[in-house]
Amino acid sequence: MKKIVNPYVKVEGYNCFACSPYNENGLQMTFIEDGDYLVSNWTPKGFLAGYNHILHGGIQATLMDEIASWFVQVKMKTAGVTSNMNLRLKRTVHTNQGPLKLRAWLKEVRRNLVDVNVELVNPDGKVGAEGVVTYYTFPQEIAREKLNFPEPDDFFKKAT
Repeated sequence: MKKIVNPYVKVEGYNCFACSPYNENGLQMTFIEDGDYLVSNWTPKGFLAGYNHILHGGIQATLMDEIASWFVQVKMKTAGVTSNMNLRLKRTVHTNQGPLKLRAWLKEVRRNLVDVNVELVNPDGKVGAEGVVTYYTFPQEIAREKLNFPEPDDFFKKAT
């Protein structure tokens, strides 16, 4: 397993709701490469509940979209934009029962469309939500120019 370094922390104005460590109101996701998978171990905060300590469905969708985005960046070595999300909320996901695990892995590549399987796993090991996120990807040069995409190796360099 390899810890993924967030190269965007060096970009001025970077404050992503999902992955910026500087966004106090954000999700502050971090990532690990585990073979063919990208993984995020994430502990929900109580204020993200819809009601009764249940993680809001929109936050679940954001988590799955974000890990799919990082999968595209790290594993496909480019960046893109979300084109489609087909998610299924299978079981209740609580904000007060411990860390959750998100996993993403490749389903299919169709030209510049990348389908990424995603799942959100409860502390008991049961899948709380799953789906497929489709990303419209750009060639690296355009991803660098328009989306600040770094060199692919930057995801594995130690932060300075």
